[in-house]
Amino acid sequence: MTAIVVSPLQRIAEMAVRHGCREMLSLLAKGQNFHRPAVIDHAKHLTIGVNDISFAGTGGLIAPQEEHVHRIIDFARKWDRTRPMLIHCWMGVSRSPAAALIAALAVEPDQDDHALAKRLRAASPFATPNARLVEIGDRALSRKGALVAAVRAIGRGADADGNAPFVLPLQDVQHAG
Repeated sequence: MTAIVVSPLQRIAEMAVRHGCREMLSLLAKGQNFHRPAVIDHAKHLTIGVNDISFAGTGGLIAPQEEHVHRIIDFARKWDRTRPMLIHCWMGVSRSPAAALIAALAVEPDQDDHALAKRLRAASPFATPNARLVEIGDRALSRKGALVAAVRAIGRGADADGNAPFVLPLQDVQHAG
């Protein structure tokens, strides 16, 4: 079953190798440097310079925008799904779980938003998807509020230390056919 691997920055190389990822989406503050794991093809790596904030950017911070979400959607739709995609941010708790939800719905639009959010919570008790990314993703994917409601329903995740990668299946294993 195809899945999305969500990871903190410090564990991307390990997760890419462990899960056989060849494509990666990075959501980090603009100018935050890091080394792309060698197993990730440069042409299959998208970096989006965005801060983990849910309000209009101030003081040089960049809030998620529609352009960022459309880039996530386009990248996900180009993913061949033969191997898991790796999505990461600094801690793997807010931006990357939100992007994982958006990517999952971009490639499997017929799935139920609430079931997807519940799978996210089951995979990670720590995930607290970035509300702004979720709201923009909901609109961009024409979810009519369903994604926003689903994320609100799972609530805020537990406090995290940024060292808890997880795997989000694209479909409910019990109902995949």
